[in-house]
Amino acid sequence: MSDSQSVTASLEPILDNQLDNHTPNGPLKGIRIADLTSVVMGPFATQLLADLGADVIKIESPAGDTTRNMGHRNNKGMGANFLQLNRNKRSIVLDLKTDDGRQACLDIAATADVFLYNVRPQAMARLGLSYDAVRAVNPQIVYAGTYGFGNAGPYAGKPAYDDLIQGMTGIAALYQQHTGQPPRYVPLTMADKIIGMQVAIACLAGVLESRHSGQGQSIEIPMFEGMAQFVLGDHFGGATFVPPKGDMGYTRLLTESRKPYMTLDGYICTVIHTDRHWQNFLGLLNRQDLLQADSPFATIASRGVHVNQVYGFIEDTLRTRSSAHWLEALGQADIPVAPLYAVGDLLDDPHLKAVQQIVELDHPTEGRLRTVAPLGTYSRTQPSIYRHAPNLGEHTDEILQETARAINSRRDSRQ
Repeated sequence: MSDSQSVTASLEPILDNQLDNHTPNGPLKGIRIADLTSVVMGPFATQLLADLGADVIKIESPAGDTTRNMGHRNNKGMGANFLQLNRNKRSIVLDLKTDDGRQACLDIAATADVFLYNVRPQAMARLGLSYDAVRAVNPQIVYAGTYGFGNAGPYAGKPAYDDLIQGMTGIAALYQQHTGQPPRYVPLTMADKIIGMQVAIACLAGVLESRHSGQGQSIEIPMFEGMAQFVLGDHFGGATFVPPKGDMGYTRLLTESRKPYMTLDGYICTVIHTDRHWQNFLGLLNRQDLLQADSPFATIASRGVHVNQVYGFIEDTLRTRSSAHWLEALGQADIPVAPLYAVGDLLDDPHLKAVQQIVELDHPTEGRLRTVAPLGTYSRTQPSIYRHAPNLGEHTDEILQETARAINSRRDSRQ
């Protein structure tokens, strides 16, 4: 089988969507996660892990995850936001404020590799689910907490949402610096999703270490610190050095002209960045004279110094011809170029269709749904969609019985 045939074959489990057998194909099969998270950040992290084959037990209060009633929906408790964040999981309802609910949660933790929560640690302690309490039933557990601010700092315990973290890490202000307009948030749950990926990585790292050492540990993944890392990686600039060598900020990202370029009849996206790009671009225009040694266009260093002039030149040039012209001409010149899409255009993108990244499946209560397939192709252990997003408490009896059997079996083996 050729490499291309292997990749195509590995797509098939994603596309089959055999939701009746509930059997994961992914490489994390055999890892169990007790998931006490809600809203976006935690559920996004555990969906990534569930797509990869982990058994994610979503522990919900009687009221359920708050996202159950957000966005469009056919039925109460099954909103679009919830459906897009909770496939491949099982749902159990436990009232953790009761002795029975707490004990059932600890029983699940005793059978799990990861215990993930996204409320403040003080709240977990009040519920009797602190690290010490969970470790007492499972010394190998990875006890992972993700919330707004690390416990060692003065902001510990403060509430946090995506918007607040975008504001506190300079993202909203970058728009103001970039355009002179009032600050604004990126229209995505960007902080939640970025830190959600970090949470998934931390959980996997913890499991690998626990299986190696035979010991669990407590892990903290705070949003503020994580997004500060994300933003400062681009914008430390001169403050990288002590003492600073200049202002903070990555000039190319902050220039006002860094945006989709207007053409004669619309917009396109292009990055003319390397020396080869500029040689090819100016060759298209018969303006090789702009590459002379003392020109702002001559080298990547000089273009960085004169970034506003350089981007302004691109902007003025692209206004003169149609989008179709530039997509064709720049593409043939081996210059990165793409159309400007609206979000809805992704549904009809030919590449996404060819790789079947957007799939449709039938949910037993919500009907025909559209969602994004798990990311990536694996030659042997392809991630897949093997469970629909669960109704509230759909698997309560199943999980309780399964957990009781596991605990009884463990007790019998010790006798």
